[in-house]
Amino acid sequence: MNRRYQTVPTRFEAETRFAVEPVLAAARRVPAEELDQFKNRLLQELQGPAESSRLMTVFRRAANEAAALVWLTPYPLLLLPVLLEEKVQSARRQFERQSQIRRRSLAMLEAVA
Repeated sequence: MNRRYQTVPTRFEAETRFAVEPVLAAARRVPAEELDQFKNRLLQELQGPAESSRLMTVFRRAANEAAALVWLTPYPLLLLPVLLEEKVQSARRQFERQSQIRRRSLAMLEAVA
């Protein structure tokens, strides 16, 4: 037997059980209508005269996703503005990238034709 290793005697205790009681976040949840109204107010603030209807559709989709995610938290009205801002920034970057690709593709097609 190798001198560097020793056998360690193992000893197991009796199994321990814990009483776990779930905390219901739904008890403090705001009504869905109130969350939807708040989401729509935030979307109206985002809508400007320069925003296209296609971009606003992307923003609405991001707002719906953000509302669905914050609905699972205990404080949805507190988290919705922050998460919506992140989702809108991400959606705007993706929309601009797709617009660039579309413009380059159309330019390439016009050059070939």
